Amino acid sequence: MTKQSKHTLDNRKGDLAEFYAVTWLWDNGYEVFKNCGCSGPIDLIATKDGDVTFIDVKTKSGRSGRTRSPEQLALGVKLLNYNSSTRQLNFVNHKNND
Repeated sequence: MTKQSKHTLDNRKGDLAEFYAVTWLWDNGYEVFKNCGCSGPIDLIATKDGDVTFIDVKTKSGRSGRTRSPEQLALGVKLLNYNSSTRQLNFVNHKNND
């Protein structure tokens, strides 16, 4: 597999994860707004009951312990893991400094 095709495949996985995340959040009562760019610390902004949540969607791989960047920490971004095998999503329970 070429570097270009691996990059394209990874982008497709990320896009798919975000689409599943949007529908999962809708099913859980959130209004969802998507980042229209392809970069930045936030993928989605979700609101529910007057609360605003900044979300970064991550496709779960064999690695565990995903952490947020310093910028994401400062913004209060929550990680939402997507498991491509089971198509399940769950918010990461963050410790104070991850």
